Amino acid sequence: MSDETLTVLAFLVYLIAIASLGVAAYRRTHGVSGFILGDRKLSYWVTALSAGASDMSGWLLLGLPGLAYVSLFESIWVAIGLLAGTYLNWRFVARPLRENSERYGNALTIPEYFELRFNDETHVLRTLSALCILAFFVFYTAAGFVAGGKLFAASFGLPYGSAVILGAIVIVTYTSFGGFLAVAWTDALQAAMMFFALSAVAILALAYAGEPSVPRGSAISVSAHSQSLSFGVVVSSLAWGLGYLGQPHILNRFMAIRDAQALGAARKLALGWTVVCLAAAIVIGYCASTVLEVPLAPNDNEQAFIRLIHVLLHPAVAGVCLAAILAAIMSTADSQLLVAAAALTHDLFRRSSNKRDGVLGHHRVAVVLICIIAVNLALDPTTQVFDLVAYAWAGFGAALGPSIVMSLYSTKTSRWSALTGMLVGTVVVVSWELLEGGLFDLYALLPGFISGLAAILLVNTVVEAR
Repeated sequence: MSDETLTVLAFLVYLIAIASLGVAAYRRTHGVSGFILGDRKLSYWVTALSAGASDMSGWLLLGLPGLAYVSLFESIWVAIGLLAGTYLNWRFVARPLRENSERYGNALTIPEYFELRFNDETHVLRTLSALCILAFFVFYTAAGFVAGGKLFAASFGLPYGSAVILGAIVIVTYTSFGGFLAVAWTDALQAAMMFFALSAVAILALAYAGEPSVPRGSAISVSAHSQSLSFGVVVSSLAWGLGYLGQPHILNRFMAIRDAQALGAARKLALGWTVVCLAAAIVIGYCASTVLEVPLAPNDNEQAFIRLIHVLLHPAVAGVCLAAILAAIMSTADSQLLVAAAALTHDLFRRSSNKRDGVLGHHRVAVVLICIIAVNLALDPTTQVFDLVAYAWAGFGAALGPSIVMSLYSTKTSRWSALTGMLVGTVVVVSWELLEGGLFDLYALLPGFISGLAAILLVNTVVEAR
């Protein structure tokens, strides 16, 4: 049996497993509450693993190793920021959000939670937050399709455009049919695969590389390593952690757990998984510059993990690890598609019937439509996964993060202050990304989050003064 055949067979086994979970989830999904939030019946371990997988995505296996390949120190600071953000999110947001989202009218989505929490009868808050979700998730989902296209193109020699479309078809099929349960169950499986693939390749890469030497990648690597100790780069890297507070596809995992008391156990599992995976991804990117005989081209740095898989592993095992990359991509793209579809059909059009057919049909059509838009954005082969994820991550963190935190910990916060915070955070991120040089080289999430939080506090102070 040829090497390529073994790799393809490993892919097929994985896809069959995913399809089986999708069918099982479809049979257990009855009504909008089940499709959007799984009727709040997730176990703690599914909650933890699916949150991790939907959080990290193909960025963990492609973007972060690629960053470590060209800028080791920057990748380390980004990882530190992400780990800190993961802990803060689980420690201070998970439980109060789970309890409040059920207390305030059993809210199924973040926009619905905002409306019920702030008693917004005008629906403006719900509409604005839903529009933010749709806008930024299109870019985020496109990042997943870019990663999928690069995976299929590099592994099987497919044209990039065909590879993007193939990956999108796989993702949209089980997401549209199985809903939240299909997404959560498959994400838990995908998290296990990501853990195995990253750990195995990192260990082998260290063994093969021996004592690490200065990467031979190019002058780009050396200069990036030296510059990464600057204050601006360190602060921007750490600022990634703030983004967790506003990521709807992660927050809805907290809302879906069966028992809020189990969130402590889920937090420990999620943090352990995150530490190992982030460390392994950085090791892979750094060792790739030593192990690979031919340095990667500047636009190909995100293929570091894929190239190492082919160099270090038997074809059958390589197929499993390549399937893990697909798993990482799918684990976030499916969550994003589901949340974006819910924002469109449940929040903007507010179709609240619990009938299995009809309304669920609208949700499934919405998944397909959003997928088509994201695919069109992803068809440019020069697009970098890291850049798309960074933009969407900043958008969510700044637009929704401050309002989420204040809704949980400040009784003074009103719908008007939350609305102001969303608008200010969004405008600052979008504007910041259009400017360059000096202060504007800072990651847009930091000024966006600070501005949004400051706007909320300012409105609260003015209202209280009256």
